[in-house]
Order: sequence, then C-alpha cells, then structure tokens
Amino acid sequence: MVSGSRILVGICLAFALSETHAPGTNDASPAEGGAGKPIRVLLQTEKGDILVELDAARVPVTVANFLRYVDGKFYDGGRFHRTVTPHNQPDNQIKIEVIQAGVRPDKAKDEFPPIKLERTRDTKLAHKEGTISMARDGPDTATGDFFICVGDQPELDFGGKRNPDGQGFAAFGRVVKGMDVVRKIQASTAKGQALTPPVKILKVTRN
Repeated sequence: MVSGSRILVGICLAFALSETHAPGTNDASPAEGGAGKPIRVLLQTEKGDILVELDAARVPVTVANFLRYVDGKFYDGGRFHRTVTPHNQPDNQIKIEVIQAGVRPDKAKDEFPPIKLERTRDTKLAHKEGTISMARDGPDTATGDFFICVGDQPELDFGGKRNPDGQGFAAFGRVVKGMDVVRKIQASTAKGQALTPPVKILKVTRN
C-alpha cells in the first residue's frame, strides 16, 4: 500500500470462475464451503481476537488464497507488523489508516505464487471500516500479507489515489467482531510504521 514496502498488502464457491485454474497458475483454486454459508475466520492475537467474514461469492480467488494460508497454518506465529496512522505517513499526500499482518517469518520462503488482483471495480466491494484486504506492490503481486482498514478508506478502492497505478486493492471480507482489538493494534508502539515489537498472531482458524 505504501510505496517501498509490501503494499497494503484482502472466498469462493458462489461464483463460477470464467477461466480454468490449472495447477501451476498464479491463481488460487476456489475455496471449499457450503453454498451460501458465510466463511468466517478467527484471528487470535496477543491483544485479543478478531473475527472476519469472507465474501466467497464476489472475491473467489482472493479468499481461496487467504484460506490456503490459514489452512496451512502460515499465520500461526505470524504477526501484525505495520500500523498506518494519520501521523506516520509524512511523505504521502493521501492519508490512510490500516494495520498490516503477515505470515510467520520462517514460512515466508514458502509463500504461494502471487494471485490475480480482483479489483473493487469488479467485485463491487469497498474499503470501509473493518474491511480486510490483500497487501500488494504492483497488480497481481499479492501473496500472504493482508491489512484491515481503520475507518473508511475510499482511496484504496479501484480509482483511488493512494497507489499510483489506480488499481486499488482486493477487499475480500470484513471484521464482524473485534474492531476494538484492531484499534489497540493500530495504537501500539511503533517506529515509523513498523510495530515495535510486532503484535503476535497466536493462531488463525476457520470459525
């Protein structure tokens, strides 16, 4: 999301993919789940629990990608490592507020190939308070890092000005419980945007 770091950095059955995702491509396969049943994931952190609900119908590739990291336990022992507040982005004309997390450091080398960017122009989602979305650098580069919005962040949608390419980020769900924890993490001690120390993720599971 912010230039120079893995950008901010965001489900799958109710949507029929228009192209086949063969093994070896950079797109995650659709997620498993009961038709019409919400997919919820619980993030247990050292500052409390965050429950997110994923939009499998509208953002299938992104959710499938997130769930393979969850099911592979990549986030167990991971960390929220970045906080973006109104006061720690002096070089950015467009201000945002988010927290960003990633996989356990020793699992970073095993991250899956990058996925296709599912733009908010197409999914009709928006980066509102509590939205979970994938971090990225250029388009089609998201892997395991994700972020959660603090407040509404329209400049992260397609056409937004936070990223110079204007493609926005792949919003793929929302926090349904635990925004107080999100705000605690955002307010934690940081050096610049780097949380010091990072906030540990204890466990991430389907709920």
